[in-house]
Amino acid sequence: MSAGNRGPSIVTLRSGIPWAVVVASGTVDRWFAGTITLGNGKTITGWTMFPARASVRNLNLVYNHMLSACNSSELLRESPSNSIVICDLTVAIFFLMEYLSESDVQGVIIISDDTSILRSTSFCYSGAVITRREAVELINYASNTSAPTATIEFQQTIIGPEPRVAPALSGSSSRGPGQAYEGILKPDIMAPGVLILAAYSPNAVERPRIGKNLFLRSDYSLLSGTSMAAPHIAGVAALLKAARPEWSAAAIQSAMMTTANHLDSTKQPIKDMAFDSYRVASPLGIGSGQVDPNRALDPGLVYDSSPQDFVNLVCSMNFSREQTQTIIRSSYNCSRATSDLNYPPLIALFSFEQRGMTLTKKFKRTVTNVGDGAATYRAKLEQPENATVKIWPETLVFGKKYEKRRYSLSIHYRGDIDTPYRQGSLTWIDDTGKYAVRSPIVVSLGVDNYM
Repeated sequence: MSAGNRGPSIVTLRSGIPWAVVVASGTVDRWFAGTITLGNGKTITGWTMFPARASVRNLNLVYNHMLSACNSSELLRESPSNSIVICDLTVAIFFLMEYLSESDVQGVIIISDDTSILRSTSFCYSGAVITRREAVELINYASNTSAPTATIEFQQTIIGPEPRVAPALSGSSSRGPGQAYEGILKPDIMAPGVLILAAYSPNAVERPRIGKNLFLRSDYSLLSGTSMAAPHIAGVAALLKAARPEWSAAAIQSAMMTTANHLDSTKQPIKDMAFDSYRVASPLGIGSGQVDPNRALDPGLVYDSSPQDFVNLVCSMNFSREQTQTIIRSSYNCSRATSDLNYPPLIALFSFEQRGMTLTKKFKRTVTNVGDGAATYRAKLEQPENATVKIWPETLVFGKKYEKRRYSLSIHYRGDIDTPYRQGSLTWIDDTGKYAVRSPIVVSLGVDNYM
């Protein structure tokens, strides 16, 4: 299921259903560029989604600091028609494109440090976006040259870490905890969801446009959102089922989650695009991390669950008999009701009323060895701030494939309202170093504190 696109606020998930894989949206290391060449030979690479092959060549470059906000069509009409204007972005990119389409200027260079523009598809005008740092030399040239000119060339694709390292959590991706059930960490996992090439109706009412009246028809478009991310997970799950037909749905989900990468391409923790500080993303946003299909094919250990395990979970939710029957849709036995589902992530909750108190949350988990044979795994803990995590046993020894081992884990933590969440992890590492089976650990304020 798509996590939803109501981020970056927390508790905004469309659903937190425990038996669904809830998918967050992340960026990819591909972006679309245009090269700006000034009359003095200086070049600047900017971001643009303008689709035309043509370039805007050797036009007058206009910068007026009194009109540089470009926040109305009336202001832009005052600019010379055969020119490229420099605009300091003060309105939403969509509105600026509308204003430009109503003017007679030929091109635009937009100055902005807003990274959300990088996922915008509202680029119907010939121009490019550059940062404020890059704009210093541009403005100096435009202001101190008698006849400044510029050229903009489009349709360039750049693969690499600039302008932002990928993957990163999309600012719009919805965050947990899940309102449907907060006792299981949601979302589960992140997948590519920003500027994804997707099938698109050529007769759509809102189809891509260039300028005032030229509409583009295509069977494909670049779209963004968690609806673009969820199909990646569905596809990976289908491939895993084809390669490992003996695995259950829960085992496949576990394989994707415990092998997901919580680091970006520079081996640093995945960041959150929603904030100017580009801070480390929370498991409430990325779940276990970015899906890694190749690693998921051979995860080492899996957390498996049967349909009865999910029945036991539903039975613990204090529903009426009729409500429980509606969810389960079959005969059921609630004699073993438990909220401690055999799930990879571990989340401990607290409320405002518990601030300053020391609390304890206990978990029991069972892992199945899906490696080739005998193996020994040792626990590696990263403890959340103001929390103490204890695990027993600290070593799991498997004699053969498909053998199961159990462990218990407890989190002793302090109810701390200064931060809405704190994060850590448990990683089981085998003695050969081949496998690292990772589970996020999260201490978080409960849903009721935000409602």
